[in-house]
Amino acid sequence: MSEARSARERALRLYDATAARTSAGVLAAYSTSFGLGTRLLGRRAQQDIRAVYALVRLADEVVDTYRGQDAGAELDELEEQTARALRTGYSTNLVVHAFARTARRTGITAAETGPFFASMRTDLTVRAHDRASYDAYVYGSAEVVGLMCVRAFLNEDRRPDEPVRHPDDLQVAGARALGAAFQKINFLRDLGADTEELGRTYFPGTTPGRLDHAQLRAILAEITADVAVARSAVPRLPRRARYAVGATLGLYQRLLDEIATRPPESLLVGRVRLPTPVKLLVVGESVLAEARAGRAVDA
Repeated sequence: MSEARSARERALRLYDATAARTSAGVLAAYSTSFGLGTRLLGRRAQQDIRAVYALVRLADEVVDTYRGQDAGAELDELEEQTARALRTGYSTNLVVHAFARTARRTGITAAETGPFFASMRTDLTVRAHDRASYDAYVYGSAEVVGLMCVRAFLNEDRRPDEPVRHPDDLQVAGARALGAAFQKINFLRDLGADTEELGRTYFPGTTPGRLDHAQLRAILAEITADVAVARSAVPRLPRRARYAVGATLGLYQRLLDEIATRPPESLLVGRVRLPTPVKLLVVGESVLAEARAGRAVDA
């Protein structure tokens, strides 16, 4: 190998590492719950999940935080950067670069990124959803993110000369349900902000600024069904991913339980949060439960 080629490869590795650190910084800044779960993954899967999260967060910030008159153009540009990087493996946007490297290695394609950006784009114009638009939004904004994550889990230890590993039907159903459950719980947590600050209501059949007991019960039942499907698929995941997904499910289940104890009107005035000691306790309990389950299978 020539000295010039060797120097170029070192420079590319440095750029890749810088992009990975950028994505890790985005996750650390924006999500403690999701971040706790990723720490249970292997190094490569951690890096891949951080890359997925960072791109999703970047798009979310455009439609939820920036919201400028040119927000649509900003989102279009981000999607174009992503599509180009999926083809070339390179981007001057460090978050997009990290995502593209993950996507090309794990089999993420426009089949996932297309619906994602389509859902993000609706946040710029749609203020209330019917059932059809709600289901489409949840699929694009959350279920495809679950599919991206399961691809990262399955391909963590894949060698470059091996074919990409694709999820089976049960893994697909579990990944989609996991993403849907997390998104719907976040909708409930952000009910007040979505209504007051963004002028949106996601749940079909609800009125902005109002949620009654019957509506809340129906939403909680729907989320509980999603969680059950997600849990049923956890044993189909690689070992480290089972720990990470189990812990994250545990955190969101605790949030769901807390939401269920509150009157609907309280969800409109404050975000439900878990104190850090509670989060650590839930993660610890989840890890122990998964370890016991693994020993029982081995026995």
